[in-house]
Amino acid sequence: MKRGRLRKMFAGANTAQGFFSFYDQIIRPDCTRIYVIKGGPGVGKSSLMKAIGVVLQEKGFDLEHHCCSSDNSSIDGLVIPAIGVALLDGTHPHVVEPKFPGAVGEIVYLGDYWRDDQLQVVKNDILQANHRVGRFFWIAYNNLKEAKVAHDEWEAYLAECMDWGGVNRVAAELLAAIFEGAKPEWGPARIRHLFANAVTPQGLVNHVPTLLTGYKRLFLVTGLPGTGKSTVLETVARKAGTTGLGTEVFHCTLDPQKVDLVLIPAMETVVMAGSELLPVDLTTLNLQVVTINLNEFINYGILNQHAAEVAAATHRFWHIFNRAAGFIRRAKGIHDELEKHYRPAMDFSRVNARKEQILQRILEYAHDQ
Repeated sequence: MKRGRLRKMFAGANTAQGFFSFYDQIIRPDCTRIYVIKGGPGVGKSSLMKAIGVVLQEKGFDLEHHCCSSDNSSIDGLVIPAIGVALLDGTHPHVVEPKFPGAVGEIVYLGDYWRDDQLQVVKNDILQANHRVGRFFWIAYNNLKEAKVAHDEWEAYLAECMDWGGVNRVAAELLAAIFEGAKPEWGPARIRHLFANAVTPQGLVNHVPTLLTGYKRLFLVTGLPGTGKSTVLETVARKAGTTGLGTEVFHCTLDPQKVDLVLIPAMETVVMAGSELLPVDLTTLNLQVVTINLNEFINYGILNQHAAEVAAATHRFWHIFNRAAGFIRRAKGIHDELEKHYRPAMDFSRVNARKEQILQRILEYAHDQ
């Protein structure tokens, strides 16, 4: 049996707006089943999801890992698209509650398997650690907000120098190249919004290559910040939607209002911004790549007048951005200490038994379909 394919993405990200969630986009609310897993740090939520995923992938099911932006080794969600089943971490900051309890949604509370008396002994340590984690994230988010201000300044110098008529012509040519021969589909298209990358304890991380299997062509829109890359991608996403084509739209981890990546499965087409925040090695991928360089529309005579300011804004941005990532890393270190308090209090034999019950139920759904 052929092993299933694994796609990796982020449903939530650490952004200049704080923690930004697209958790309502992970799976449709009228799917087969959603397991919302709750419990403290270190109780086995991510491990449970990963273990179920391993079995299903070996049985040939394609999977989605919705990775955790605050812990590079963990996942916040597992989706089995073919049977419409998802398992989601329902704890802070991505609080999830079943929309249709019983009919679709089910809460799995791993707190039923810990010993309260052991946790009471370390109560003060837990409270203090949670406070420190919250403070470090507060500092990180303020730094990301400040980094965005520097990035906005960086972009503003470029925007002042652009031939926007030329950019608009290129955008129109891109739409024609992508949608030529496309047959409009009836009914509303499903436009799914997620993140392709995230600011994590290890810095910027993305798993874009896992998303591109099965696609044939990639339009890479390159250019300095402020040259209009995101605007071009937003135009593509809107056109796909009005054409009735299901589309995955991946947003910028610094500014969720911007778009970094658009996938249009029906057209076997990818449109990606060549962004400093989304570096991807395309040489290992079997894709026809067409590059659109928006730097061709920069008036360098004007831009050179702002060279010192651009350099200062660029330096300031990266300095503050990396400082934010450092505080996320420090928060992860304290979170690891929290897990050390919870693990000894857990009865993992009961957690494993619950995992097996969920797995068997999922296999029944697969058999029924």
